[in-house]
Amino acid sequence: MLIRSFREEDTEAIVALWQACGLTRPWNDPYRDIARKLTAQPELFLVGEVSGVPMASAMVGFDGHRGWVYYVAIDPAHQGKGCGRMLMAHAEQLLIERGCPKINLLVRAGNDVVIDFYNKLGYAPDAVVSLGKRLIPDLPDQ
Repeated sequence: MLIRSFREEDTEAIVALWQACGLTRPWNDPYRDIARKLTAQPELFLVGEVSGVPMASAMVGFDGHRGWVYYVAIDPAHQGKGCGRMLMAHAEQLLIERGCPKINLLVRAGNDVVIDFYNKLGYAPDAVVSLGKRLIPDLPDQ
């Protein structure tokens, strides 16, 4: 797997990947999420490809205090082959290079397979509660 930064022409393949991996939700427009990421640290929007075809993604960011990773996705046909481990190691290295002391990520409660994957990479639950507030709605009725 080759890991590189996102390119505009990856958009449809990445949205399809996120849908195949169950990452999209009705209240989050994936196209808007991509557009937003491209305004902040676009070089940290990672795409993994095999034979020129996008098959993995990770949106990485560093706010000066913590690193964050969102939209980590590996095409189901490539899961279990070390691609996720490679993608996360790449994301971690990019954050270390920026002086990031800690990385955070969110996994939906009950997604035990993904939680187990991250546990094997050395991630552990933090004793925190994640709170959120929608500032700009993606959908008109929000």
